[in-house]
Amino acid sequence: MTLQEAVQAYYGQELSSSADLKTTACCDADAVPVWLRPLLAKVHPEVTSRYYGCGLVCPDQLAGCRILDLGSGSGRDAYLLSQLVGPSGSIVGVDMTVEQLAIASQYTEFHAQQFGYANVSFLNGTIENLEDLGLEPESFDVIISNCVLNLSTDKSAVLQGVQRLLKSGGEFYFADVYTDRRLPEAVRRHPVLYGECLGGALYWNDFLSMARTAGFPDPRLVSHHPISITDPKLAPLVGLARFHSATYRLFKINGLEAACEDHGQAVIYHGTLPEHPERFPLDHHHVLETGRTLPVCGNTYRMLHQSRFREHFAFIGDFSRHFGPFPGWGSLSPFNDPAPDAPAPGPAPGPSAAPTPVPVPATPAGCC
Repeated sequence: MTLQEAVQAYYGQELSSSADLKTTACCDADAVPVWLRPLLAKVHPEVTSRYYGCGLVCPDQLAGCRILDLGSGSGRDAYLLSQLVGPSGSIVGVDMTVEQLAIASQYTEFHAQQFGYANVSFLNGTIENLEDLGLEPESFDVIISNCVLNLSTDKSAVLQGVQRLLKSGGEFYFADVYTDRRLPEAVRRHPVLYGECLGGALYWNDFLSMARTAGFPDPRLVSHHPISITDPKLAPLVGLARFHSATYRLFKINGLEAACEDHGQAVIYHGTLPEHPERFPLDHHHVLETGRTLPVCGNTYRMLHQSRFREHFAFIGDFSRHFGPFPGWGSLSPFNDPAPDAPAPGPAPGPSAAPTPVPVPATPAGCC
């Protein structure tokens, strides 16, 4: 049995609900923000009971968007986001597990009556072969995935397919599982660990490299939390490896660079996103307060200016000048010689001299 067949059997036949999972990779309803809970309550109980995600894939500003859900399973996220895109938007779910798709499709009419419109459809296919599904290139505003990339046997192909299907200015917003090291073959091939989203988890540094190769130069971490292995028989198999559920956003935007570069730019958040009147969390390092002028790197400027968030910000500056790497966050210079007008270094401290402490600001003054 191949790993892909093992995943299909695990999610189609062995698991009957999220209670059967052997790790904490699957998050519960308590992780859903208060404002989303009334929307989740409208989703059919059988759909929510078969939810196997590891995070919340619900970015802001979705009204009217066309969304692709990779590994949509029983359809929980698709039906939740259906209410946010509204009647002028649409959701397409893709999954390879027949049993999961049957449940998702069974309740399309139920949810159409609940919401007052029908805007969700499902396709049977693998996320490694999105080109086989007849989906138009550059036709999606947002692509989501919830704890599915780790189950893929060709993760690079998935990211390349996402890049092809996203519109310019669109984003891949997804939750998945990552490790703090590369896993040994025995762990990566273990059918239960693989099905539980651990065996196929990427070492986080390998993921960043893979994303950049696929055309996403600046992956942005949104949130993360540790995962526990609650089955005592499985825990010893992974050794010292540690796992995290993490949500990333990858923007498809022309001009993004591999590092944070300083062009003397700044942005001001208007406070106009309905669920974020005081501050907008772009990612783990960028929480933009309403009305505050925040210096940002060129990548952050482009992410806001060339995406669906543009109307919610004022933009200061352009790309006519470059001041080097963004202070404190850009790439470190390989040239560490002192500036021509810098004072000559003093004598090296003796054995009893304490090293001079390097000041580190408690919070960044600007970007990243």
